[in-house]
Amino acid sequence: MTNVILIGFMGVGKGTVARALAKESNAYAIDTDDLIESLENRKIKDIFVEDGEPYFRDLEKKTAKWLEKNVSDAIISTGGGFYKVKNLKKIGKIILLDASYEYIYQQILAHPNAKRKLRKRPLLQDTTKAKALYKERIPLYKGVADEVIMIEGKSPQKIAKEILRLLS
Repeated sequence: MTNVILIGFMGVGKGTVARALAKESNAYAIDTDDLIESLENRKIKDIFVEDGEPYFRDLEKKTAKWLEKNVSDAIISTGGGFYKVKNLKKIGKIILLDASYEYIYQQILAHPNAKRKLRKRPLLQDTTKAKALYKERIPLYKGVADEVIMIEGKSPQKIAKEILRLLS
């Protein structure tokens, strides 16, 4: 198995699906935002506040280079903007988890930790800007994805099984 890279809008469930897929496939799940937080020893929201988005995007590029050189046979969940890194195709097979903005937002609000989930996503703070960002990114996600999976109404386990079928 090559690396599987899950891309999609923030809050679509990439991390949750990655963990379900890891369990189904016996691979390790890695999250790019977690890697960046451990590299910097601070939270993503703090990186955005203290150093800004361009600095964060540079950290994503550094992380992508590290993944390409050092990681194989893993499930990699990414931050919402990670799809922009130049070497993405060299890292693994790219799978877009797709859903409508309304579905994603409702899923976040329905989560028991909804307040925390919204707080840790600086780009979701303003819903008008977040919707515009979603509309801008969806065609870009589809442009880099090897496969697209509609996730609405599906459990993480069902999505994981669908991904495994696609890969076999």
